Amino acid sequence: MNIKQDSIAPNGGRLLWAGFMAILAAGVGFGIRGGIFANWQAEFGFSGQQLGAIGGAGLTGFCFGIIIGGVIVDKIGYGWLVLAAFAFHALSAFVTFGATAGQEQETALMLLTWGMFIFALANGVLEAVSNPLVATLFPNNRTHYLNILHASWPAGLVLGGLAGWTLGGTGEGAWHWKWQLALYLIPTLIYGAMFFGQKMPKSEASAKGVSFGEMFKDVGILGGLVVCFLLALFFGDQLGLGNVAGYGIGFALLIAVAVITKFSIGAWLMFVLFIAHALVGAVELGTDSWIQNITGNILTPEQGKILFVFTSMVMFLLRFCADFIEKKLKLSPIGILLVCAILGCVGLLLSSNMTTFFGAMCALGVYAVGKTFFWPTMLAVVGDRFPRSGAVAMSIMGGIGMMSAGLVGSAGLGYCKDRFSSEALEKTDPVAYASYQAIDDKTKEPAKKGWLFFDEVGALDGKKLGDIQKKLGDARTELAKAGNTDPLAAYEKLTPVEKKVHEASIEGDRKTLVADAFIPGAMAVIYLLLFLYFKSIGGYKTVTIDEEDGDGGGGEAAA
Repeated sequence: MNIKQDSIAPNGGRLLWAGFMAILAAGVGFGIRGGIFANWQAEFGFSGQQLGAIGGAGLTGFCFGIIIGGVIVDKIGYGWLVLAAFAFHALSAFVTFGATAGQEQETALMLLTWGMFIFALANGVLEAVSNPLVATLFPNNRTHYLNILHASWPAGLVLGGLAGWTLGGTGEGAWHWKWQLALYLIPTLIYGAMFFGQKMPKSEASAKGVSFGEMFKDVGILGGLVVCFLLALFFGDQLGLGNVAGYGIGFALLIAVAVITKFSIGAWLMFVLFIAHALVGAVELGTDSWIQNITGNILTPEQGKILFVFTSMVMFLLRFCADFIEKKLKLSPIGILLVCAILGCVGLLLSSNMTTFFGAMCALGVYAVGKTFFWPTMLAVVGDRFPRSGAVAMSIMGGIGMMSAGLVGSAGLGYCKDRFSSEALEKTDPVAYASYQAIDDKTKEPAKKGWLFFDEVGALDGKKLGDIQKKLGDARTELAKAGNTDPLAAYEKLTPVEKKVHEASIEGDRKTLVADAFIPGAMAVIYLLLFLYFKSIGGYKTVTIDEEDGDGGGGEAAA
């Protein structure tokens, strides 16, 4: 790897690593947040779906940041966007830290949700800068350098996970969750300094004077349909405006896209890639939002954090190998995505049956390899096949992934966890379920909530589940001091009812992982069809704006 030789700008190396540090800040915050879900559950009594909603807001805000940033980046310049992201990161800390013990649950939920939304907004703005910047700096090797750029995400997860592992917990010397979360401000200061005063090149589309409408042509109505559907879900569910208002706003935005693109249908390949990336966001980031919570419940919280760091480290190291895989193993970007989708599906199915730490490492290792190349390689495919769309298409792609991660992945897994756990306990012990089910603070009735088109379901009380986990943790600590390292010994400290509740929670986690595996399974089908399509037209290749103008996006445009 010779960055100076590969880059079209003399400061390409510094800009690459500045972008790396910016996404690292996002990963650190995300990694720490995943480890403090249990703190929030115990402190505020949140249900799984409420935690999923907070995690979802920590992803959906990204969509607005990256799409708006991607649209205006060539107009106002990268520097102003970096400054805006820096301000949003600081504001996020201020809002999130406003949540304190003793508040009404609704107030704490609002502060944490909006704090995470603003945090995601900052991350989106930064990626609106970094993705097109790196794609422009390294036009002949986008897959490799975009994977290096996004190696910073798992690196941030590793650092965040290590922070939670060493500084978290409930024992003496443990840091409060606010101090843990504040650590993401350190890389925030660093990326601000690295970007400061740097001259940045324009994208290929901007340099050639491609108009805003032309950039949107390949997205068109088909691509807008994917974005507007997710935005409709956001306004209707996340902001609580209701389905009618949400879908009304989504339809109005779709009409706006049609007008901007002069009613271009758009490229069918772009449409398929948008759908595939919605699934990428759901399975990669949505799962990452929950995986520490799930593995920590099935095994131990400490082991869950170790496993999260392990899988993130696998991703970090492998993302530097994209060039080797593409050139030495002769796998096209689509071929890489197909193999990854299969591995992701198999890994999640294996993980649903984990019973030991070693078994969990093997299963989650397969899943980690699978999810490694999804996000950056998808961005590279869009850059390779649709250079006219420039920063716009990459930004929309990233926005779709993050929006889906929040609305489909994180919230959906929270719904599954609530549903399967409550159903398991109600089936084995209806009396225990009546005692442990979550109660709505306002109505004092059992709390029930649906998701998308799925029925409303109950949930187990978050505080009571947290009390059981704390009891188990205290028992493990006490037994370890006495020299007893048997992982099952701590369960004897639970009452028969508490054992049933904990077992129901674990069964819910296992079934949630099985449900999650259907997403990469669907992705594998999509990538297989794309692989066969490219093979039928002579193989995958990178196209230029001139070639795209000649046949409509390298032959894929429908309008």
